[in-house]
Amino acid sequence: AARFARPRGVLSPLPARCLVTMSAAKRRVVFLGTPAVAARSLELLLDASAQGGGGGFEVAAVVSQPPARSGRKMKLTASPVQTLAEARGIELLTPASAKEEAFLARLDELQPDLCITAAYGCFLPQRFLDIPRFGTLNVHPSLLPLYRGAAPLQRCLEAGDAVAGVSVAFTVLKMDAGPLLRQEERPLVGDEQEPPLLLELFERGTELLLDALPSVWDGSCAGQLAPQEDARATKAAKLSTADAELRLEQLSASEAHNKVRAFAGWPGTWTRISIGGAEPIRVKLLQTRLGLPEAAGDPPPAGRQVALAAGGGGPRLRRG
Repeated sequence: AARFARPRGVLSPLPARCLVTMSAAKRRVVFLGTPAVAARSLELLLDASAQGGGGGFEVAAVVSQPPARSGRKMKLTASPVQTLAEARGIELLTPASAKEEAFLARLDELQPDLCITAAYGCFLPQRFLDIPRFGTLNVHPSLLPLYRGAAPLQRCLEAGDAVAGVSVAFTVLKMDAGPLLRQEERPLVGDEQEPPLLLELFERGTELLLDALPSVWDGSCAGQLAPQEDARATKAAKLSTADAELRLEQLSASEAHNKVRAFAGWPGTWTRISIGGAEPIRVKLLQTRLGLPEAAGDPPPAGRQVALAAGGGGPRLRRG
């Protein structure tokens, strides 16, 4: 069940970049990304480049957020994208902000034909957007204009949507509002968890981008672009640790289930339960499935599972 953006004419002025044509020389791409899903996108781009895919291009440099402290010991850790770039011997840039003068000067020196972003996580100023000859393409895990913002797939799953998806769009100054080059739906059955689904969407989005690259290089993408309908736009608010708490007395079974699968990566989900009348304890919820309320006299759930009551029926929760 795939859906691609249909041609709707040339848009102002960014899509006009698609009218630029070049010689047969390899085009220079700069990739920007940070987490593991972005590293997978970079890996697919590097593999395609080595095989002559995407109309012929090379990844001239990689940009990632600088190392950050993580884990219980708060150790300074390089991002997965940085780790991959260093392992492949690609020039790496890790500015604290994409507005840094030294970073923009180096990007200008690189003379990229195209920039590609995948979960980079930093605002890109207009000066950045003006540098790449063909513009900047972004892989975004939602059916834009739905879920513009920092946590698109998480908010999609939290809402209980029947369909997710991925978009490849040109980047403009307004967040996630640029014209669409490719888009594909991903029907949901209702038990998908965010981490594996997010990886799947970034992989598929990168494949769609690679398929579209020849049309970017030869200028024919100008006839394939579709403007976003701003009236349909929704926002995907950034996640916080406060999202992790589940107050089961305030949620239906499906709402609780959707939060658990949406926040399975970060921040996770937890609730408080009382067993045998004891003082409530905090329990982390790893996975859920919806089920019918237990009938009187039914045996307790088998294995490492517990049935918790929520409005509209009890979700069956596996605990660790």
